[in-house]
Amino acid sequence: MRYSITSVIALAWTATVVSAQSAIYGQYSQCLPGTTTTTTSTTSTTSTKATTTTTSTTSTTSTKATTTSTAASPTGTQKFKYFGVNESGAEFGNTAWPGVLGTDYIWPAPSSIDYFTGLGFNTFRVTFLMERMSPPATGLTGPFNATYLSGLTTIVDYITAKGAYALIDPHNFMRYDNAVISDTTAFSTWWVNLAAVFKSNANVIFDLQNEPYGIDATTVYTLMQDAVNAIRASGATEQLIVVEGTSYTGAWTWISSGNGAAFAGLTDPSKNIAIEMHQYLDSDGSGTYDTCVNNTIGVNRLEAATQWLQENNFKGLLGEIGAASNTVCIEAVSGAMAYMQEAGSPWLGALWWAAGPWWGTYFMSIEPPSGAAIPDVLPQALEPYLPVS
Repeated sequence: MRYSITSVIALAWTATVVSAQSAIYGQYSQCLPGTTTTTTSTTSTTSTKATTTTTSTTSTTSTKATTTSTAASPTGTQKFKYFGVNESGAEFGNTAWPGVLGTDYIWPAPSSIDYFTGLGFNTFRVTFLMERMSPPATGLTGPFNATYLSGLTTIVDYITAKGAYALIDPHNFMRYDNAVISDTTAFSTWWVNLAAVFKSNANVIFDLQNEPYGIDATTVYTLMQDAVNAIRASGATEQLIVVEGTSYTGAWTWISSGNGAAFAGLTDPSKNIAIEMHQYLDSDGSGTYDTCVNNTIGVNRLEAATQWLQENNFKGLLGEIGAASNTVCIEAVSGAMAYMQEAGSPWLGALWWAAGPWWGTYFMSIEPPSGAAIPDVLPQALEPYLPVS
């Protein structure tokens, strides 16, 4: 998901529930309509998140309503290796550096991890901010903030101790300290330093950068490839690495954005790499609206990317997918899952956007026990595609 630079909203929350998506980030959306982006803008992408006082739930169970849907039944023969949710919260309040835990940002709740692993899901994408990890005063190559790093390692250790996978995701859109990241050495060094913390844990997945945009695809590719090479050279050789492209790494714009041409030559010395793409199903592919184009849009928007993955011998991970809890959207999501599990599919898995303690009544929230996607989307469009392989 992305933060709009055109609508920055500052709110003072005193309630424990957030009532709307726009109240969380102010026009928080993702994957703009597909156009090739070639600029190297240095515009800030930050927005001000509201201050929140929250009491996290500790329940790991919920009662689901009995529902009926005509969503596609699983017909594929290839189960996902990685299937789960984004755990969002540590990137909140993204202009507050370092920010205050519990006021500006929050780490995922262990109860949420328990809930999803109890259902059989096994992968969690943990989002965080580079500026909190690496204070701008000392830059990308400077020391990490020990408190923030401890928050990340604590939840990662909790996830992986349960036998699940933790994607660690710097949710920065290839920006740092209000400027586009262009220094490949600094970016690679930052990743070498972070990889060193987790290189003994094979259940950690390195997601190199969330949704670059406004940057030429070849520049993004170079940053990603150099970081892959540096991470492997540093001795972190067991972890899966996932890379993202420009244009918010949208699946439906993977070719038109230039990502297809730029990433065709991607290599990994450890041969353990995948392309991460994101896809939303509303009219502009942003994830802003609670309607889907039609009940086949999930498949339609993945077809060209799937063909590209197959033709170039890459594996793919759908790192974000989300939609509303209505019949058309549920059928569209279920259709996408079934398509991705067809025999011979290049897709390793999919992750729902999003869980997290502060999403409140956000229409795509899957935070247990009462997130909007729990009663219908979860049992009808996600659980049928378990178990993981």
